[in-house]
Amino acid sequence: MATVYPKPEEVQRDWWLVDLAGLTVGRAASQIASVLRGKHKPIFTPHVDTGDFVVCINADKVKFSGRKLDQKEYHRFTGYIGNMKHETARELLDRKPEEIIKIAIRRMMPRNALGRQSYKKLKVYAGGEHPHSAQTLKPLELEA
Repeated sequence: MATVYPKPEEVQRDWWLVDLAGLTVGRAASQIASVLRGKHKPIFTPHVDTGDFVVCINADKVKFSGRKLDQKEYHRFTGYIGNMKHETARELLDRKPEEIIKIAIRRMMPRNALGRQSYKKLKVYAGGEHPHSAQTLKPLELEA
């Protein structure tokens, strides 16, 4: 008996729609990262991208637990000397709400070529509108 591995061209990819309104950032991000990698499928193989596409809407309505909204800081470096920028979660939520969920999911993906490839299947939108109506989107219920 030989182990049968799925080939990348044989993987059936679905499109999932996630409404982030009222969900906690970390809990939602871990479940979305799992779907992007394909861990919810019986054919999951760590070295093959078996994941699905995920479209997230209402990223501006996510919640943080505790006092993270004011205490959690996001850092970015502009590339110039002395230009390390810091902003709290509240400031980033006001400026770019979709970036919070993207950062959380990116940090939960593997740090290799397969993780980068899987991450490209994520689409995040701040409001309730998205341009992916041509795909047959299935609603994905996340555990709170």
